[in-house]
Amino acid sequence: MAKIIIKEQAAELFFDGAVVCGVAGGSEGWPEEIALAVEKRFLETAHPAGMTHIHAAGLMAADCWAHDGLLALDISSYESVAPKIAAMIEEDRLPAWYLPMGAILQTYSEMGRGMPGALSRCGLGTFMDSRVDGGALNPSAAAFDRDRFARGERRWVEHVPDFMGDEFLFYSLPKIDIGIMRATTADEHGNITTEHECMNLELGAVARAAKASGGIVIVEVERIARAGSLNPKLVKIGQNLVDYIVVHEHPELVTHGLSHRNYKGIHFWDGLNGQLKIPTDAIPVMPFDVQKVMIRRVLMEMPRRGALCNFGIGLPSFCGGVLTEQGEMDNYIMISEVGAVGGVPGSGLEFACHWNNEWACDHKDHFDWFDGTGIDFGVFGLPEAQEDGSINVSRLNGVTLGVGGFTNITDCARKAVFTGTFTAKGLKEHIEDGKLIIDQEGRLKKFVKRSEQIAFDARLAAKKGKPALFVTERAVLEVREDGVYLLEIAPGMDLQTDILDQMEFVPKIPAEGVRPMPPEIFQEEWYGLSAILDARESDGK
Repeated sequence: MAKIIIKEQAAELFFDGAVVCGVAGGSEGWPEEIALAVEKRFLETAHPAGMTHIHAAGLMAADCWAHDGLLALDISSYESVAPKIAAMIEEDRLPAWYLPMGAILQTYSEMGRGMPGALSRCGLGTFMDSRVDGGALNPSAAAFDRDRFARGERRWVEHVPDFMGDEFLFYSLPKIDIGIMRATTADEHGNITTEHECMNLELGAVARAAKASGGIVIVEVERIARAGSLNPKLVKIGQNLVDYIVVHEHPELVTHGLSHRNYKGIHFWDGLNGQLKIPTDAIPVMPFDVQKVMIRRVLMEMPRRGALCNFGIGLPSFCGGVLTEQGEMDNYIMISEVGAVGGVPGSGLEFACHWNNEWACDHKDHFDWFDGTGIDFGVFGLPEAQEDGSINVSRLNGVTLGVGGFTNITDCARKAVFTGTFTAKGLKEHIEDGKLIIDQEGRLKKFVKRSEQIAFDARLAAKKGKPALFVTERAVLEVREDGVYLLEIAPGMDLQTDILDQMEFVPKIPAEGVRPMPPEIFQEEWYGLSAILDARESDGK
């Protein structure tokens, strides 16, 4: 039976060298008051020190632990949303690794079964492959790996060249001493529900991994209910998995749905947690600008109606809203990587939350489905592409970003579209009279000769018959087995000055030549997507 304690007592349970595994999805799932109490104790006493922190998804509130000495190691898939932690990694003050989000989640699950780790094809050929960097992000992490290898110990990633006739990567994690997470309600026995959370996340997987490791599980909740009063079918983790419960002292400050502060003090939002369905015209509309033009062009690549589609973080997260604006919302099953299925994906700070969500799948189970079944269509960001079309999302110009679910989902998508501006840093542009105008060119090229790290192997995808397309504001390019081809350029663009001079390599030109990007999408009013999809249905494509 779980014990109810206060946050200061919870902080005393964290010890020097502890391995802490936190549930996270942006700001969802993170027990903020417990984490802040741990920070306060460290600043006052220098304990707990030297902890290892593991979390699968990006964690916005992780910066409260960005103090030299508090953490010794960091294992995650995404840290750019915690800029202080990211700076420690970039300055080599904190040994850190990026592993695929799905692989981390699946390793939790295997640990919960008493197994040493998880086999996966995800990450082969990328910087997370042990034959490349093993996910190490800085010199201290690489040195840590070398030392472990010299001692005959297993690294977090190991290449398995032949297992039943196929090659794999084997992922493992250190045993978990403390699993921490946030939920909505706990009863007196320790049964936990998540009705106010926008995502189910990986509560069960982390709790089982911690218990199988001999560790403890601490859950922060909004309220306590009488024992046995909760609907048993709504319980996400049961009393056998929970050791301690902490009740929020200030629930009004808890960050739900990534952006509760945008809702004038409402600390959870029923329109995003599935308890309320909102009218379609209440879903935010993307303003007409260069970014909207890119999204329109991306959606022109949509497969036949009824397809399963995943829209990634950043610019791709606006696809659902534009699809809704075009009247096609109900004709596709839209998915987000953290577990939402159906409805319309939120954009910007609401990423991974869905308006009118139909199914909140557990985070780890969602990635099992991604890896095993796959999706029809995926849209992803375009931070940097090298000459063969492979994509770098994890480290740009010395800045650590993250891989998140990118490697899992790009690998499983039958068609992948990568979208973003053609250059970066200082780029200013606008649309005028149906033409793209570049007011100031970006200082950094995105199409480079060679990237520092690779998270998507374009050549391998092409060999598998999975086409990859790059949609930018000024050009559309396609990855084929023999290289990157330039297919389209925007109205108002000069092929040499605005395209070729802004690349570190020369793309190939199709035999039929380069065609213009559809001029109609550069107009403020455009509702032509349905006609394109109708034609696709007629063609049987």
